[in-house]
Amino acid sequence: MSKLQELQAILTPVVEAMEFQCWGIEFISQGRHSVLRVFIEHEQGIGVDDCEKVSRQLSAVLDVEDPIAGEYMLEVSSPGMDRPLFTLEQFAAYVGHQVKIKTRVAIEERRNFQGALRGVEDQDVVVQVDQYEYLIPIDSIDKATVVPVFD
Repeated sequence: MSKLQELQAILTPVVEAMEFQCWGIEFISQGRHSVLRVFIEHEQGIGVDDCEKVSRQLSAVLDVEDPIAGEYMLEVSSPGMDRPLFTLEQFAAYVGHQVKIKTRVAIEERRNFQGALRGVEDQDVVVQVDQYEYLIPIDSIDKATVVPVFD
């Protein structure tokens, strides 16, 4: 089990027990400056008080479970307008939107993609950049976000 999977197994049930959706988890390991970022969602939206309440609860669980060696900073927030996408279901919900995707490995000699999200096929995300469609395996995505549209 990867560190991220371990954190998801510990934290997701806690967030859901508090009647929030665990939108996603990022763990950026940088020695003494590591960051554990938990994104929460709710149909009525997310406020600062919600983030604070979930943060307190997660901190208590993390203190007991102790899944991360060394120091780290816990951040709890809403996904926001430039929301990160973590699962195939989330990608499917944003078909038609503009997205930015960075991959762990090069796909057709590139690692950065920005274009229209066209769909999901099996375990791949379909993104149209200019006139070309790329099939990007979900497992090769390092980071993906929805590009906010401002009127």
